[in-house]
Amino acid sequence: MRGTGFGRRGRRVAVVAGTAAVTVLGLLVVGPAQTASAAVPAFPDNIIVFPDRDFVSVLGYQGRVGQTATVEVTRPGVGIIGSATAVVKAGDPAFEVNHPGGVCWGNGTNLQVTPDMQPGDVVSLRFGANAAGDTRVQDAFATSGAVQAGATVTVSGHIGAGVPQANVEARIIEPLLVSTNIGKRDVRALPGPLTPAATGGYSSSLEFPTATTYRATWVFDDPDGAGPLTGADNATIVANASLGPRMMTWETVDLAGNRQGLTIAEFNTPGGPGFGGCPNGPLASGPAGPTNVVAASVAGGIKLTWTPAVAIPGTPAILGYRVHAVSQTVTNGEQLEFGKRIAGQAATGTTITGLSATDTYDIEVVSVNSVGQTWPPIHAAPVTDVTPPIITASPNGGSFATPRSVALTSNEAGSQIFYTTDGLSPLDAAGDVTPAAKLYTAPFTVSTNTTLQYVGFDPTGNKSPVGVATFTISNTPTPVAPTISAATVGNGSVTLTWDSADPSITLYGIQIYSAGGTTVGPLVETPNKTITISGLTPNTPYYATVKAKNANGYGNESFRFGPFVPTGSVLANAGPDQTIVRGVTATTVSLTGAGSTAGATYSWQQILNGANDPDKVAITGANTLTPSFILPLYSYPQTNVVRTFRLTVTSAAGTAVDDVRIIVVPDQVSIGKATFKVGDFRVTGGGSLVGATIKLHTGSLTGPVLGTDVVAAGVPAGTFSIRLRSPQAPASNPGIVWVESSAGGTAGPFTVQ
Repeated sequence: MRGTGFGRRGRRVAVVAGTAAVTVLGLLVVGPAQTASAAVPAFPDNIIVFPDRDFVSVLGYQGRVGQTATVEVTRPGVGIIGSATAVVKAGDPAFEVNHPGGVCWGNGTNLQVTPDMQPGDVVSLRFGANAAGDTRVQDAFATSGAVQAGATVTVSGHIGAGVPQANVEARIIEPLLVSTNIGKRDVRALPGPLTPAATGGYSSSLEFPTATTYRATWVFDDPDGAGPLTGADNATIVANASLGPRMMTWETVDLAGNRQGLTIAEFNTPGGPGFGGCPNGPLASGPAGPTNVVAASVAGGIKLTWTPAVAIPGTPAILGYRVHAVSQTVTNGEQLEFGKRIAGQAATGTTITGLSATDTYDIEVVSVNSVGQTWPPIHAAPVTDVTPPIITASPNGGSFATPRSVALTSNEAGSQIFYTTDGLSPLDAAGDVTPAAKLYTAPFTVSTNTTLQYVGFDPTGNKSPVGVATFTISNTPTPVAPTISAATVGNGSVTLTWDSADPSITLYGIQIYSAGGTTVGPLVETPNKTITISGLTPNTPYYATVKAKNANGYGNESFRFGPFVPTGSVLANAGPDQTIVRGVTATTVSLTGAGSTAGATYSWQQILNGANDPDKVAITGANTLTPSFILPLYSYPQTNVVRTFRLTVTSAAGTAVDDVRIIVVPDQVSIGKATFKVGDFRVTGGGSLVGATIKLHTGSLTGPVLGTDVVAAGVPAGTFSIRLRSPQAPASNPGIVWVESSAGGTAGPFTVQ
């Protein structure tokens, strides 16, 4: 049921007996945003991964043309090892990453590395925070090139234990095959014994000698007089194919036979940057450098501090750092350097000694890993400092009902802060840091009564006074927000019910909001878990929140619940929205106004897009509570649109309206194969509705109808086959075809081979 001009209403539930009645003016706003979890995309969307080339092709997503998508490669146990952003464009592909015409890895992100994609990695797509699909890289690939023995070619490979053997296909691609009796640019092998190819010219098999290996075999025929080539000739072409063997795997196949979540492994194909200007791969990239590098002049040298560098996921570990003080004095074209190598990624600084007190120096700091070092190096100019740092704790102690997160900060960059939480000083009698003192790296939580002491050292070695902060934690928090579970609307009123199991709660506070987000009336308090609020404007949307109170005060508000729409003296209820799946015959759709004001007059009308709306239907019983209409059979260009019907209820007390949507869903069809030879034209595919009539169009959905067939029962879905022979077959290759179902499903454009 849909309130006219507003969003979906909450469903009506029984009024709870014994509720308190309170009168205010008003109502409330939006609920929390929901983030969809990722999954294998549904056709026509798809994410295809070419791991050997570190290349991703994204298909579909045409409802998001012009929007920016983020692609991320995640390795279990490691994290994100590659990312890029790209704008979705019209047509297929929607965009590609690491392929000419697409974007580089690192485009629009801070992760400037081309990931070396491996089996088990997950390639995911999102728009903002909303997940839009992912593909897991499958563990199947060729381990040998093509091997020829006469007219037979074989390829051996590996298949992981977790890869479904039914979801694989081996291919060898060679464009020269188009000019042979095979007539296509590739040869294919599906799981099973040696089977003749549908297009002729060869037979193939795909077998699994062990649980982790596969063997693809192609046996080539003589061309049957079609030219001078023999089966062995075709075998030679395939065995020496320039593009080589491929292993295709997919995570799922839908009812129409579409392969979703594709991985295409390409034998002997180099990875890394897909074109000029893209970042290097993980084994060719220097490590990230340390941050917050500060150099301070001290007696006899320069003291350096920094925040340790973090390796980009998927790249070699950082082994340590190299530091140089480069003299700015040039003698005979030379400058003296003084340096150190510091082992360990966690190192935070060093001191370079033996420098001239009369010279000036530039400091260069780089991280080092097994494949190189940071470039360009990070520079720092030494500074002289005699002022101790000021260290601040936030919060600086106090009494709290709940645990507190405590942050320690310095007014000087590069300072090191040490602290204790046992009430003892972080310094010993000589003024040095005690072994029990902790180096501050990030905010920490104080959850019990604690005396915090802290001290800081700036890069020059100046020491702050020891600070003290005392925390008293009672661990008696305010209540979490209850959850509103139901809103029952009445004449200018709503009864709200919520859930909470916290025994410390003594009171609840309810706030009504308008659709625009402003408060309506004051906060209403009750000790009960239900309340009735009156004085609301009928046929107007409202929202509500509830918060709970205990001895420590009120907690946070709940998410806003709604919209709910109080009724007036007259009630119109057009019933819930309906989803109608088209069949092979016309469908009768029934509407209901049950729950509307009794004894009134009723009128149903369809909300049309102009007087000549092609989706207009005739309503039978338009002045009753239970009318109906016949959903006509699909006929292009009629669309499977959402039809909206409005119920108007009129009585002496006034008039009310309500809308209901009828959502029409077509069947699914797909084209599996379209081949042309002079005098023989064939198109095969699948359909989800057995008995539906399939029309074959050339050029577009408005193009000529070349033939028809009826979807027959099949596994995993219905199938159809349209074959035209001379003289019905077209005189030349039609190029592009579409198919159209009598239940509204369409597929195309599809290129005829």
